Amino acid sequence: MIWASGWKLASAVSNAGALGIIGSGSMYPEVLREHIRKCKAATTRPFAVNVPLLYSDIEKHMQVILEEEVKIVVTSAGNPGTWTPVLKEKDIKVVHVVSSSKFAKKAEEAGCDAVVAEGFEAGGHNGREETTTMVLVPSVVKAVNIPVIAAGGIVTGRQILAAMVLGAEGAQLGTRFVACEEASSSFAFKKAVINTNEGDTVLTMKQLTPVRLIKNKFFHEVREAELRGANTEELKTLLGRARAKKGMFEGDLEEGELEIGQGSSLVRDILPAATIVEQLWKEWMDGLADPVKKL
Repeated sequence: MIWASGWKLASAVSNAGALGIIGSGSMYPEVLREHIRKCKAATTRPFAVNVPLLYSDIEKHMQVILEEEVKIVVTSAGNPGTWTPVLKEKDIKVVHVVSSSKFAKKAEEAGCDAVVAEGFEAGGHNGREETTTMVLVPSVVKAVNIPVIAAGGIVTGRQILAAMVLGAEGAQLGTRFVACEEASSSFAFKKAVINTNEGDTVLTMKQLTPVRLIKNKFFHEVREAELRGANTEELKTLLGRARAKKGMFEGDLEEGELEIGQGSSLVRDILPAATIVEQLWKEWMDGLADPVKKL
């Protein structure tokens, strides 16, 4: 949710009754501090901060989180054993994003309070195993004793219900909230998201860190480079021009990196966060009442 989930979106989601999450991956430490403070001013309800553990300024990010007394941290893209004990010392709830049962066990051993089992369908950076949410969730539920939160391709209330039938205790949604009025991503990117169809996103860049992208000019440049055997340095150079910001925040739909999940093909409108949460809850209740109803 880089370039999409700042304090406006996080506070709106929390105020609507779900748990809003600030995506810190695109923020400098002091920008993160500003977003945390504004989120606190905008909601009295719990919210979380997501921190990619491979981020170059991770120590500064964690210091900001500790100083600002954030209560819930979602970690991803790295070893949870490094920072979980530090956060737990301050009574912070820690949730770690995993793409396999093996990593889920490591997160549990590190002391995490819960894990997000994120399937192959998810947008942004993803696991190399390409395990789908339908397979991953029950596998992780079987492997650990801590709560499991499902993610990856989930954009409707019925999908949340299905994940809970598989053993998850909740769901994490990213793509659905990119197409949200309070998301800080560009309107052009939001429109691109709601115009995608099945097959319009592809997991690529497995030589570096796998990421799911909308097919555009930049994607095809990456794919061409991979097919001709480009090494990791060449791929890093191709990526090293603020592509994610250019695409998702500035709205350059050809030269920018457009990260989104497969669930985008089910999203067809840009709505306020509160309306989305209400809609998800209604769909969940409808699914519980009539699970085989044809939509």
